[in-house]
Amino acid sequence: MKDQNMEQKSTRKVWQDKAYQMEIAQLLRAVESPVETGLSTADVAKRQAEYGSNALEVEKHSSLLEKFIEQFKDFMIIILLAAAAVSLFASHEWHDAVIILLVVVLNAIMGVIQEAKAEEAIDALKEMASPDARVRRNGNVETIKSHELVPGDIVLLEAGDIVPADMRLLEANSLKVEEAALTGESVPVDKDIAPITLEDAGIGDRKNMVYSGTNVTYGRAVAVVTAIGMDTEVGHIANMLAHAEKTKTPLQRDQDRLGKSLTIMILAIAAVTFVVGLLRGRAITDMLLVSISLAVAAIPEGLPAISTIILSLGTRSMAERKALVRTLPAVETLGGTQVICSDKTGTLTLNQMTIEKVYFDGKSQDRSAVISVDNPLLRSLVLANDTKLDAEGKLIGDPTETAMVQFALDQHFPLQENASKYPRVQELPFDSTRKLMSTFHPLGGEFLLCTKGAPDQLLQRCSHIVENGEVRPLTEEDRKAILSENTKMAREALRVLAGAYQICKSVPDSPRSEDVEQNLIFAGLVGMIDPERKEAAAAIAVAKGAGVRTVMITGDHAETAQAIAERLGILPMGEDNRCHVLTGAELEMMSDEELEKKVPEISVYARVSPEHKVRIVKAWQKNGKIVSMTGDGVNDAPALKQADIGVGMGITGTEVSKGASDMVLADDNFETIVVAIEEGRKVFSNIQKAVQYLLSANFGEVITLFVATLLGWTILQPVHILWINLVTDVFPAIALGMEKAEPDVMQRKPREKSSSFLSNGVLESILYQGVLEGGLTLFIYWMAEQYFHEENLSETMAFATLGLLQLFHSFNVKSVFRSLFNGNPLDNIYLNGAALLSAFLLLGVIITPGINQFFDVTPPSLMQWAIVFGISFSIIVFVEIAKAIFRTMRKQA
Repeated sequence: MKDQNMEQKSTRKVWQDKAYQMEIAQLLRAVESPVETGLSTADVAKRQAEYGSNALEVEKHSSLLEKFIEQFKDFMIIILLAAAAVSLFASHEWHDAVIILLVVVLNAIMGVIQEAKAEEAIDALKEMASPDARVRRNGNVETIKSHELVPGDIVLLEAGDIVPADMRLLEANSLKVEEAALTGESVPVDKDIAPITLEDAGIGDRKNMVYSGTNVTYGRAVAVVTAIGMDTEVGHIANMLAHAEKTKTPLQRDQDRLGKSLTIMILAIAAVTFVVGLLRGRAITDMLLVSISLAVAAIPEGLPAISTIILSLGTRSMAERKALVRTLPAVETLGGTQVICSDKTGTLTLNQMTIEKVYFDGKSQDRSAVISVDNPLLRSLVLANDTKLDAEGKLIGDPTETAMVQFALDQHFPLQENASKYPRVQELPFDSTRKLMSTFHPLGGEFLLCTKGAPDQLLQRCSHIVENGEVRPLTEEDRKAILSENTKMAREALRVLAGAYQICKSVPDSPRSEDVEQNLIFAGLVGMIDPERKEAAAAIAVAKGAGVRTVMITGDHAETAQAIAERLGILPMGEDNRCHVLTGAELEMMSDEELEKKVPEISVYARVSPEHKVRIVKAWQKNGKIVSMTGDGVNDAPALKQADIGVGMGITGTEVSKGASDMVLADDNFETIVVAIEEGRKVFSNIQKAVQYLLSANFGEVITLFVATLLGWTILQPVHILWINLVTDVFPAIALGMEKAEPDVMQRKPREKSSSFLSNGVLESILYQGVLEGGLTLFIYWMAEQYFHEENLSETMAFATLGLLQLFHSFNVKSVFRSLFNGNPLDNIYLNGAALLSAFLLLGVIITPGINQFFDVTPPSLMQWAIVFGISFSIIVFVEIAKAIFRTMRKQA
């Protein structure tokens, strides 16, 4: 993977890769860009020809026609087409050919619907770029479309802008950039212009760079464009998305395995039947039709369509529970999920900084403490703050500052009243060097100076402390207690800020820190964090009970990630969990093979890049696990696409992450993932029931035709088999997809990748039930031949019996081993209705004049119908006896 990345960047200029390490003057010389005037029109034209447009390449998608044609490359479809051709040209049975072609076309249409996945991820990435950018060109400041930017352009940024390209900062005034969508770090990053000396600094550590698609939340800047389009970090993610491996879902793998097994069986049985028939002296054309009839009988033509319908029913049920499935196989894949690799920010946490602890008057309290609106700490934090209230009453500003204002509002602090009473008349803006912000406000005939910032920096400037409303000198014991509380909060992964104030006689015209930020009165500390979602911990516990492992992946620092993981129950509380936390730097030192061995031990990954997330998902997959990846940012998109199932966030998620996902959570609730897993397990169980029903029916048909050929009987025609497979198979199989989930579904371990539709007794059931169906059909044909001599009556009774056998048998497969009569055998109203509808369609072609001639059948008498129904119902009796035997054997085992 590293080699691939190196190859990808080999065409880039050295200054593009090393921009964050270079001195500004050195970079400007390399990029040949005059900072005062910007590029000329001629320079822009030349660079556009060399570098292209500042836009992302869009992957070409296959058309619906191409998808439709692709459906006909399946072996079983080819068998059916061959059957249609032989029916038409060899025996001139055009109605057989029409029905076969109808089946093929319907299956192809369903396949196209299933595979027409929305490929919006890269298109959404393209739309992320800011529509406009302010640049210096030809000595003037111009506003241009962002796709017109070229490397070397001088861009002006201010709060509220979306960064239009990757850029190196030349000037930065109190600049903060929110990079969560790219790095996963929830707190806006303070930016500066100093070169980075670290050789391989990660994106989150490049403080002098800003990246395409991120948001300026505070301050102003001037920057030079270093990369555009597909050369940006967002472009790199787009390239990863375009070249991500398209892994098959467990459902698709099961269907492939089933198809291969059926193929071998079909070829073997058809070949043996063809040879046996020829040896018995039957015509080649006749035996060719018989062999094709066998192939038609063995192929579960309706299975792809039925699987799709059952999955669609699952998607509807999930949508009602806030899980929106974008690709149908994802429904079943969720049920087999063994590992959930979850992004932290916005997924397990709220992506909303919140004050959790406050320290004042020498005491530490949690956020539920009642604080007076006159509290000096509260006032300092609110007044030295740039947060604004919009027309709808929503807080707008830096997340750290809005957290302070929200905390004050929760304490019923009169925000608007204080803003009017204490207007800001002067300020010392925040900068990353002194890490403080101060504002001046009129107070009677004097002025109130409010200061907030880093505790270690602020404490150095304090000479007094306010305690219970009284101001006294700050002692060394006070300093130790404050620093101890600061350390304690920091160990809990809280971001700690301090507040202080001072009463001034006047306000300087040009305030300087060394003059005004001195002899301050310490007011207290606040500790804040992006808190975990309330329901996430419970959902993780439920997932654990279901045998599903939750792994947290984040761009935050290791200490923050570990603290959140402990609070969520991903890591045990109160233990030395550092060994279960891996940083991106540590991961970078490991080979893919080492990571594959190490990954089962690691529960938390911190400071990771998009490439790291993909490697983590792949490592779990190489351990044979079915992996779900959840996330909401651009940086999550490649891993979302690589995972067996990608889960995006509908509210906080970017369009990129949603476009790369298989499922989107409408409520951004981690708990919904667990609900979806339960639904997925139910869907797999129901598909398994449909498979058991269809294959036991088809196996019965194969046995019927094979044995009949050996005996020289002409028992069923291809049109009979197709009608049974289309009508009496499809509706009950769909109805079986509406069975309720079994009560203990979330107490079971996830199924292994090696398991299939035929696991857990299903294969054995298919075999003995198919033998029963075939044996009973052959028996009634033999009996009709012996005792009734009307034309086509034997074939008709065999046709009717085989169809009705399957309808009665559909109730048997409600459970593999449990007796049908343990509960209410008619509790599935859809199955009851499907059985009646199928019986109507089956019997209708036998008793309706004109149609029965088309099918070459003769209506039986009432007595003959009684025999057909009696033999057909006996399948329930025989299967109940077999189930009782199997239950006894399982108890003894």
